[in-house]
Amino acid sequence: MVLLEMSLVPMDAGESVSAAVAECVELIDASGLPYELHSMGTIVEGELPEVLALMQRCIEQLATKSRRVTCSAKLDYRPGHSGRLRSKVASVEAKLGRSLSRTNP
Repeated sequence: MVLLEMSLVPMDAGESVSAAVAECVELIDASGLPYELHSMGTIVEGELPEVLALMQRCIEQLATKSRRVTCSAKLDYRPGHSGRLRSKVASVEAKLGRSLSRTNP
C-alpha cells in the first residue's frame, strides 16, 4: 500500500486555486480511495498503480484548462499495511496520550 501526498497547481490560474482543487477532489472522491484533503494538498491511500494513475488523471484534468501544471508529490510505500491514513496519526496521539488538534478553534 502507498500513501501519496500531492499538491497540484495550474500556473496560470491566478492567486486562488480552489476551483482547480475542487476539480481534483471530484476525481479523487470518484476513485473510491480513502483520502484526506488538507490546506496544502491531499493524501490518498491505495495501491501504487492506482494512486499514480489518479495523480495522472488530476494533472491531465487541470491541463485541459491550464497551459502549465506543477505537481509536488511524496510517496510512502509500505507493502502489506493499509489504513495508515489514520493509523499514523493515531500512533503519535497514543505516544502523546492525547488527541491532536487539527484546526484552530
